Amino acid sequence: MNKYLSALFLFIIFLGIYYFGSFSKIPFADCVGFVLSAEKGVWETTASATSHFLYINTVIFIKNLAGINAIEASRFLVVSSGAATVSVVYLTVKSISKTEWASLTAAFVFGFSFSFWRNAEIVEVYTYNSLWVSLFFFSVIKTFTENKRIYIVLSSMFLGISLWVHIQNILLIPALLVFLFYFRNEKKYALTALLVFTILFGSLFILNISQGLPFKSPYSSDQGTWVEDSLKKSTIQYVKDFFQSFVYLIYNFNLFIFFGITGVLLLYKTNRKMFFVFAVGAVCVYGFSTFYAVSDNYVFFLPFNIIFALSIGYGLSSEQYVRLKKFSWICLLIPVGYLLFYKVALLTEKGKEFHTFKEYKGGLDYYALPWMNNNAGILEFTIDKKQAPEPIDWMTISAVEYIKVLKSKGYTEEQIRKL
Repeated sequence: MNKYLSALFLFIIFLGIYYFGSFSKIPFADCVGFVLSAEKGVWETTASATSHFLYINTVIFIKNLAGINAIEASRFLVVSSGAATVSVVYLTVKSISKTEWASLTAAFVFGFSFSFWRNAEIVEVYTYNSLWVSLFFFSVIKTFTENKRIYIVLSSMFLGISLWVHIQNILLIPALLVFLFYFRNEKKYALTALLVFTILFGSLFILNISQGLPFKSPYSSDQGTWVEDSLKKSTIQYVKDFFQSFVYLIYNFNLFIFFGITGVLLLYKTNRKMFFVFAVGAVCVYGFSTFYAVSDNYVFFLPFNIIFALSIGYGLSSEQYVRLKKFSWICLLIPVGYLLFYKVALLTEKGKEFHTFKEYKGGLDYYALPWMNNNAGILEFTIDKKQAPEPIDWMTISAVEYIKVLKSKGYTEEQIRKL
């Protein structure tokens, strides 16, 4: 089958999966803040660590163009970006492995990985960010596998654009520099690529400084001291964080972790330069995400997860695993694994306690199952003046403001409860 036709089928399949499982009501966490910004319809003019300039403005553009509300515009961008990223993962693995079944399997494994699937079901920035990051990885691999040097420039362009979506992607700059170093003899393309990236990255600072913001504003925020707090943890907490990162990895990739490790070793043997480009990127992202002092640090692993998914596909393409082709359908059972874990966890005392404690936002369903249809909503929670057993003021403040905006547009409380 033509690889682009396969990519299209994957896009359609996951578009349906993600849309069917998408949130019924605006979830908790940062979701309501993103929707509020889009609902106001005021173009974002600064690029700080929390403003997500390109994401918010893309949602507003879709909202205005299609004449739909902020919720549906956000859903469209998140779901379509998620499905497109799965297709890019497939095309990337196909480019390096030349193996159809391994590429399709890697795409399904990534598409069904918990962290990515969950973020394709809620109103967050991470699937849109993953799309740009995946295009960066795609272009890097294309440069190594095909004699088309234009991909050197495209690599820099895609990474530069991704910084306008999420500043976390500065962690991939070392990987870009290693990549450009290996192609330094292609002076025309390497220098153009460096110039393109410098302009895109530097424009962040120029934009903010022109509006009176400090130089460090693109990578800092006045909403929290998360980076500073990450350096103040105890040794025991660092160790716990490290082991927690393995739990995330296992829950995302289950038995396919073995093939991911195989892919890493195989790449080291077959293409040492490509190995070091991705190794540098993976270490920087994984290390930062592991110790970053936020409660939802699992989302920051997504660029690493893309790299690991590519490695899974490359590992599966090894000649020694050809016989596994007939068992590749097992990846379709990954959702069943989430459901089994959920059912088993609810049978334990710890699971029941956790479910009760977090019941205000869906309990164990919210944490163990990636799909979000029939979920608990932050707006209904706020309107009914419910109380959570833990601090969530940072969520309800945005919810209260969003409710006021909706009421000013003629929505009743009963209608808002359903959003």
